[in-house]
Amino acid sequence: MSIPTQTIPAFGLGTFRLQGQVVIDSVSTGLELGYRAIDTAQIYDNEADVGQAIADSGIPRDELFITSKIWIANFAEDQLIPSLKESLRKLKTDHLDLTLIHWPSPEDQVPVAEFMGQLLEAKRLGLTRQIGISNFTIDLMQQAIAAVGAEHIATNQVELHPYLQNQKVVDFATANGIQITSYMTLAYGEVLKDPVIQQIAQRHQATPAQVTLAWAMQQGYAVIPSSTQRANLESNLKALQLTLSAADMAQIAGLERGHRLTSPKGIAPTWD
Repeated sequence: MSIPTQTIPAFGLGTFRLQGQVVIDSVSTGLELGYRAIDTAQIYDNEADVGQAIADSGIPRDELFITSKIWIANFAEDQLIPSLKESLRKLKTDHLDLTLIHWPSPEDQVPVAEFMGQLLEAKRLGLTRQIGISNFTIDLMQQAIAAVGAEHIATNQVELHPYLQNQKVVDFATANGIQITSYMTLAYGEVLKDPVIQQIAQRHQATPAQVTLAWAMQQGYAVIPSSTQRANLESNLKALQLTLSAADMAQIAGLERGHRLTSPKGIAPTWD
C-alpha cells in the first residue's frame, strides 16, 4: 500500500461557532496575518460569510486551502453533490481543496459506502481536490476504506487535545496513511490553564496555546484553531516556529484523561 504524502496544511483557521461579521472579521484578519487554510462546514451556517471574507481579501484562489464538511442531512445519493455545489456557490469558488463527511450517518441511515461513493464522485467531477472524514471511529474508517480505498481519504478530523489524545484512532489512521486533523486542540481553553503546559510555556517563553498547538503539529497532526482576537490569531501562528523537546512531549502525553468535549446526542458514534 502506498502511503500518500501529507497534503493538508499543518496550520489552518477554524470557524466553528463564528457567524456574520464576527467570522468575516476573523477570516479577514487571519488572511491578512498569513493564514492560508480555512476550515468551515455546511452546518456552521457561515460559508457565505467566509466566502465574502476570502473574496474581499483579494488573495489568489490557488494560494488558499479551503475545507468544508457535508452535513448528515445531505448524505442521500441525490443530495450530497447538489449540497456541495451550494457550498461552492456560497464560498464563491469552483472547487474545494478538501471536503469532509462531517459526522457518520446516525444509526447508519445512509450506509458509509453510499456517501463515500458520492464524495469520491465529487472528487472525480473536480468539485473537490481531496476528500476525507470527520468524527470517524476505527470501525467507520474501515468501512470508508473498504468503500473508496485509503488512498482517497486525506484525513480524519477528530477532537484531539492533551486531555483526549485519541490514540487508538490515531494509530489506525496513521497505519493506513490517513492524516489526522485535530479540532478543539485547546479543549475550549481548558488545557491553557494546565500547570504542566504552563510550565513548558514558561521554559520556552511561549504561550500555553503555542505549546499545545506545537505538540499536535509535532506529531504530524494538522490543527485549525479559531479566534476572534487579532492578538491570539497572530500569537497562535508562532506555534509553527516552536519545537518541543522529547521531555516536553512526554509530559503532555501524560495529561491524557479521556476528557471528551463533543459528543452530540443522536449523532455521535460509539467512540473507541
